[in-house]
Amino acid sequence: MAFLLRTLATAVALWVATIVPGISLTGDAAWENVLTLIAVALIFGVINAVLKPIIKVVGCFFYILTLGLIALVVNALLFLLTGWVADQLSLPFEVDGFWPAFWGAIVVALVSWAITLALPDRERT
Repeated sequence: MAFLLRTLATAVALWVATIVPGISLTGDAAWENVLTLIAVALIFGVINAVLKPIIKVVGCFFYILTLGLIALVVNALLFLLTGWVADQLSLPFEVDGFWPAFWGAIVVALVSWAITLALPDRERT
């Protein structure tokens, strides 16, 4: 259930990120857009789950050197990769370059954070 809620929260955050110029969702119907957002949220989650830990380990020196600011660039590149994978799968979700990906990643992070704050915590046993 937590996975489903996190995926839906990411899908909503991706939808909000379409306010950034250069990020677009171009489906013809509302349900197509909803399914596209869920698919892109799954892609985004897989990319972050697989690549982000590897990048953090390999680039640990750069994280320390830049006091963590490199994380903004890494997040933007992972968001750009998500847009590329969505394009390869013929999903109507487009990210037009680094700067839209940079701002889109920030929007997705903030909106996802706000949504997960509003959701109740799982009981810890």
